[in-house]
Amino acid sequence: MTSPIDTPDERVCERCGRIEHWNDDTITWNVAEQDENPAIGSVYCIHEWDINGAFVPVSDVDGDADVDAKA
Repeated sequence: MTSPIDTPDERVCERCGRIEHWNDDTITWNVAEQDENPAIGSVYCIHEWDINGAFVPVSDVDGDADVDAKA
């Protein structure tokens, strides 16, 4: 049995604070709203998303994955 892939559903720019949510219907990131206004952040920002090594995209549902196995 394969393990499901877990994807992030929100990301935040560490530089300007822009918040985006994943939209399954449009298959794109959409700017989140705060107080009924888009949280756009800086138009000129080269976004640095808060994605790091702490996020685990594959979860082991069965508990039988061999982490130490070598291909």
